[in-house]
Amino acid sequence: MPKQPPPAAPRRGSGGRSGDGRGRGRPAASARGGQGREGRAPERRGPERRGPERARTVEQSVYDGPPIPEEVTGRELDRTVAAQLRGLPEKLAARVARHLVAAGLVLDSDPRTAYRHTLAARARAARIAVVREACGEAAYAAEEYAEALSELKAARRMNGSKDYLAVMADCERALGRPERALAMARNPSVADLSPSLKAEMTIVEAGARRDLGEVDAALRTLENAPLRSQSREDWVVRLRYAYADSLLAAGRTEDALEWFHRTVAVDAEEITDAADRAAEVERGLGTPPAAR
Repeated sequence: MPKQPPPAAPRRGSGGRSGDGRGRGRPAASARGGQGREGRAPERRGPERRGPERARTVEQSVYDGPPIPEEVTGRELDRTVAAQLRGLPEKLAARVARHLVAAGLVLDSDPRTAYRHTLAARARAARIAVVREACGEAAYAAEEYAEALSELKAARRMNGSKDYLAVMADCERALGRPERALAMARNPSVADLSPSLKAEMTIVEAGARRDLGEVDAALRTLENAPLRSQSREDWVVRLRYAYADSLLAAGRTEDALEWFHRTVAVDAEEITDAADRAAEVERGLGTPPAAR
C-alpha cells in the first residue's frame, strides 16, 4: 500500500447506528475461476482430474491477483515499506510493491479487491511482515475477520509490533468471542500504545462489554478514557461517539444527547453520524433544542 501506518482503526463503533457495526457488508473475498489456455473452460475429464485442475486454477487466480492499473509502478510505496522488500529479487519486489499500492488505492472503496491484491502479494512474499500486515488490514476491511486475525498474528510474530492489538481484539469480537477481546485489552503492551490506539482499544473493550450485556461496565470503561480531551483528532471523536451511544443503550437519554453534541463539536470531518443521532434523540424527547 502507498503508506503502511498501523492497521486501520477498528471500524466497529465508528459511526454506525448501534456504535457497534462491523464495516460495510462486503461479500467474502474469493478467488476468480480461470479459463483454459485457449480461453475455454477446462474440459471435464472425470472426477480424478477435475479436483486437482480446479485447485490449480484457483491457486493461480489468487497468485495472479486482480489487474494492476498501468499507472501504478510500485515506487509510490513509503520508503520504510519499500525497504522491507529489498531482500526479494528486483522483479519480484516490484510486483509485490505494485499489488500493495493497488490495494491501498481501493481499500476504502472496494476492500474485497484490495484484499485480493494483498493475497497476491502474500503468495509471492509471505515471509515479509509488512505484506502480512497489509493482508490483515485488507481482510479486516473486507470483513474477513478470521483471516485478518490470522494475518495480523503472523505479522506480529515477525516484527513484534503491538500496534495490531486493537484490531485483533475487534476481530475476536466480530467472531463472537468478546471474552478473548477483553483478554487482549488487558495485555500489558496496551499501556505502551499511542493515544489513538489506546482509544481504539478502549472502544473495542467497551464494545465487548456490551456484547456480554454489561452496559454499565462499558460506560465505566469509556469514562476512564480522555473523553474531555481538547484534541480534535479522530480518536477523540470516536471515543465520544462510543460513549454517547452507550449512554443511550443504558437509557440515559439526556446524557446521551449531551455527548452526541460534544461529538459533533469536534467532528469537523463528519466521520460519524453524531449530528443525525442527536437530532433523532431530540425528536424522541419531543422538546425543541432551543427549549433546553
